[in-house]
Amino acid sequence: MVDFVGRERELNTLDELFRTVASQAGSARPGQCLLIRGRRRIGKSSLVEEFVDRSGAPSVFFTAAGASADAELTALRDAIGMSSLPDRDVFTDAVPGNWSAAFRQLAGILPDDQPSIVVIDEVPYLMDRVDAFEGVLQRAWDRELSRRPVLLVLIGSDLSMMESLGSYGRPFHQRGQELVLGPLNPAEVAEMLALNPAEAFDATLVTGGLPLHCAAWRQGDDLWKFLENQLTNPVSALLVSAERSLAAEFPGSANAREVLSAIGTGERTFTNIARAAGGIAHTSLTRSLDVLLAKRIVAAELPLWTRPSKDRRYRVTDPYLRFWLRFIGPYLPEIERLRGDLTVRRIRTGWTAWRGRAIEPLLRESLARLLPDEALPAAPAVGSYWNRSNTVEIDIVGADREPIAREVHFLGSIKWLERSPFDNHDLAALQGHRASLTDEPLPLVAVSRNGSTATGLAASYDAADLLTAWRAR
Repeated sequence: MVDFVGRERELNTLDELFRTVASQAGSARPGQCLLIRGRRRIGKSSLVEEFVDRSGAPSVFFTAAGASADAELTALRDAIGMSSLPDRDVFTDAVPGNWSAAFRQLAGILPDDQPSIVVIDEVPYLMDRVDAFEGVLQRAWDRELSRRPVLLVLIGSDLSMMESLGSYGRPFHQRGQELVLGPLNPAEVAEMLALNPAEAFDATLVTGGLPLHCAAWRQGDDLWKFLENQLTNPVSALLVSAERSLAAEFPGSANAREVLSAIGTGERTFTNIARAAGGIAHTSLTRSLDVLLAKRIVAAELPLWTRPSKDRRYRVTDPYLRFWLRFIGPYLPEIERLRGDLTVRRIRTGWTAWRGRAIEPLLRESLARLLPDEALPAAPAVGSYWNRSNTVEIDIVGADREPIAREVHFLGSIKWLERSPFDNHDLAALQGHRASLTDEPLPLVAVSRNGSTATGLAASYDAADLLTAWRAR
């Protein structure tokens, strides 16, 4: 990660826990534990590596690989042998026979006179391969590790498994604090890449705010120069990150990959997804969607209004993965034969239409973070509305809760074009959609890349306005 832009809050969290360990050295239980979860390639391991380097403390960093329990145990021994723990040779001279013994032996070589750091990365692999790993970890923490001045950091990319590790009723419940690491937000992307607000939102859509992708964006490049550079390099992170993540997430689930591809290429309804995924049976589609929803790769959304609806729509949650599924994944063969120029040309042709819909969730989240202001109240729920026939679609609905609101605060429209502002024609269309739903004079809002020329709006927001919602307050 370049300069760890936007990660100061997370580094401060780690620093504070480490200071707590140091201040409690000599007490009965000075140990602290932190569970870090976030999507693959988000920079979790790099963040912790940076923290460990800055601390200068004795440490060991072990990364599980999804191998057998015995192979992982051997890898742990090797990691400790190469660590900066002062008594590491004791561990390697007497190889433990199981994970309980390994944790007990590890606790025994941690220093008493100074705080140390133990990092275990890819914890879900151990949960999957080591019998009763959660119970083993809990006993080791309660009986040995927490009694030492150590910061134990557990990292994982499988969001549902990492969330379950600390959940109620599980062995490790309440043993550690939790930190969810997200991508760089649009303001952080703007700072890191020296882009203006509108360009920063575009860059966020393409890179997903993943530090690895942003690090490849050369200062002074615009979006198209960045894409030309990346798509003429068959091993660039922008090309390979998604494929590697999907291979790790779905090693043997072809249906889930097909369903995800269908959603990523623009299908949003259950019926259309089934058709685009090769006519998959409804029971199989339901199972695949359950997997995708549990892994937080896909979101299922309902229209936000005062009446219930069953018209559910699906979307890919990660902007980068959505971009990759639409523009890169299907055309990898041409990129691999060094014709990335064809891919860039195709992106240019479809960019405006794709971006217009892909950016909507990010803009709604920006607006929700920005409010309240002088014109609009806070809106705990900012969603959208559509009817089954798509004759009425409203980009922004601000309400007190979702998906069934008690009170709707405002309605809005998004127009995210290169040069055209939101004008009176756009306002007339929004007024027509409002009239089809309610007689109430609900306030109307415009969100536009280039501002608004319409009269009669309650509020209008452009790219610069929305970017401020992501800056630290």
